[in-house]
Amino acid sequence: MDFQQSDRMKKLPPYLFIEMDRKKKAAIEKGVDIISLAIGDPDLATPDFIIEALYKAAKDKANHQYPLGSGLPKFRDAVAKWYKRRFGADIDPKDEVVALIGSKEGIGHLPIGVLNPGDVCLMPSPGYPVYHAGTLFAGAESYLMPLLEKNGFLPDLDAIPLEVVKRAKLIWTNSPNNPTSVLMDKAFYTKVLDFAKKHNLIVANDAAYTELYYDGKKPVSFMEIPGAKEMGVEFHSLSKTFNMTGWRIGFAVGNKSVIKALADVKGNLDSGAFNPIQYAAIAALEAPDSVTENIRKIYQERRDLFAAGLKKLGWQFQVPQAAFYFWIKVPNGMSSADWCGKVLEEAGIVVTPGNGFGAEGEGYFRMTITVDKARLEEALQRLSKLK
Repeated sequence: MDFQQSDRMKKLPPYLFIEMDRKKKAAIEKGVDIISLAIGDPDLATPDFIIEALYKAAKDKANHQYPLGSGLPKFRDAVAKWYKRRFGADIDPKDEVVALIGSKEGIGHLPIGVLNPGDVCLMPSPGYPVYHAGTLFAGAESYLMPLLEKNGFLPDLDAIPLEVVKRAKLIWTNSPNNPTSVLMDKAFYTKVLDFAKKHNLIVANDAAYTELYYDGKKPVSFMEIPGAKEMGVEFHSLSKTFNMTGWRIGFAVGNKSVIKALADVKGNLDSGAFNPIQYAAIAALEAPDSVTENIRKIYQERRDLFAAGLKKLGWQFQVPQAAFYFWIKVPNGMSSADWCGKVLEEAGIVVTPGNGFGAEGEGYFRMTITVDKARLEEALQRLSKLK
């Protein structure tokens, strides 16, 4: 017997990356040599010392029981020390940090802890689809803040209707941004903070890509802004920073009441991150900067190569300031979906249609540089032959 999904699930669009993976597998089954530039999943290996820390911790049978709680005290302490070292921000490891099973999990669970039916959540469009999914699961409403090229792909807070702001309780920001790779500076974060104070909003900043930056220009953190902890939290992940996407470990820091709300949701719905993975994350967070510098060097070389190649094609885009995404205008006036279908069928390359990130993404597509330089060069060669 077939059972129907809930009405809430029916309101969700197909999860973008699952659909892209389906199309990729279908092409592979036809014998196509696929180059996947669709999903931001690093091809680089997790550093050996992190794997060794996992192995050592996994051999201790005491770590095989339920983790529970907001994370190991040692993990939360490592997070706080990393924030102080990297951003100069003071974080109390006791009640201003919660361990996450990847930042995606925390981003999806936060709205359940702080939003009620009828509340509005402000979020960027284009933006990470989980902002909307979590809001929908909480029974709240999404309001999309357009990220337009004329505004530097930053949200125009002054353009949000007052009647919407009055109902809003949470605002999502994301820097470095996915999919545009644009950065927010301290001045813009201060504007967000002032806006939140004026309207009594929780700020939730998604900062998963701060350690993947180029030209030596370090992204700033929302937690660097004086008074940030009064109004909000920040989400981080070890996935991209240390090539640990499959490990599922991240964290949120900031306002203690918001952190508690998130921890309480998790306490009811999951049993925490596996302790050996937390010990491996501690090793990563305590590692010298040379580890991430070496990773950045590889992506810098890829970014420079790919940007030069795309410019030769005459495509319109901004060179990424951080993260590993290229946000490119669709050529020839085609729709995002039609263009991405054409690229797959004629070039054997999987790319992501911009409308999958929200209505304002229509007319753009996203490409990643999570393959080696040889494959990027092959991709550029194939793209140059598109009719």
